[in-house]
Amino acid sequence: MGKTITLPGAPSTTEVYSKAVGAMLPVIGKPATVRADAVIPERSYRLENVRVDAERLHAYTRVTGQRFGSTLPITYPFVLQFPLAMKVMTDNDFPFGAVGSVHVENSIHRLRPIGVGEPLTIDTHAENLREHRKGLLVDMISQISVGAELVTTQVATFLKQQRTSLSDEPRGPEPKQTTPPPPDSILAVDLGRIRSYADASGDRNPIHMGNLPAKAFGFPKAIAHGMWSAAAAVANVEAQLPDDVTYTVRFGKPILLPAKVNLYTRRIDGAGNFDISILNRRKGYPHLTATTRGA
Repeated sequence: MGKTITLPGAPSTTEVYSKAVGAMLPVIGKPATVRADAVIPERSYRLENVRVDAERLHAYTRVTGQRFGSTLPITYPFVLQFPLAMKVMTDNDFPFGAVGSVHVENSIHRLRPIGVGEPLTIDTHAENLREHRKGLLVDMISQISVGAELVTTQVATFLKQQRTSLSDEPRGPEPKQTTPPPPDSILAVDLGRIRSYADASGDRNPIHMGNLPAKAFGFPKAIAHGMWSAAAAVANVEAQLPDDVTYTVRFGKPILLPAKVNLYTRRIDGAGNFDISILNRRKGYPHLTATTRGA
């Protein structure tokens, strides 16, 4: 990895989203099409002595249904690294823009639970630009440490939609559209809840904030954050997970607001291994598929 830049504090969401929107403007913005061999800057951003804001964490747990306790929810590292990920993607030499990119997969490897009061160091960089049938993928990798001890690795995979050399490859089967079986539980979400999640997480992407801005990006209505669904989906089993565990999520079709969706949780064994999914209530296609796997 190349140069590491230690920031004096987390970039503000106003700053990064202003740059993200500017990157979309014609002429002065980033190109609409990116070469497959584009260079990802070898640059990592670091925050030191990061302290969790207990009030913000409490708001996050209220809106996701996760437990508010002495350790962080398994999905909270995504929130902690999010300002740095946005900083990476809004740099002028990053090949494509943050707004309009699609969060398609997420993986969090927690080596041990993180105490709410522990001082954290967060390092974030991008790597592994590669072609996909729907565009270009890139991985945003964050390592979270307590002193010299690595406690969590967070990987978010983003898709820049465009034509690539793989675009004409055969498509896989479309998700099945049949009435799904009775769910283990039903998740209800509306625009108010998602705006509360945006406040708690700092992710104020316009596609989540209202119907009009969502339509500007091609969605019929505002959509739920993928990481809200990831947090809500794992909430009822989190207490059963081992300390050393990987939570991997693949996002399907977006959840249009307001919505009620079916949640399914299947225990694989007694070691905290689960298969989790969120399906559309009428047509049965997946909004999310996920696994938890112990070390």
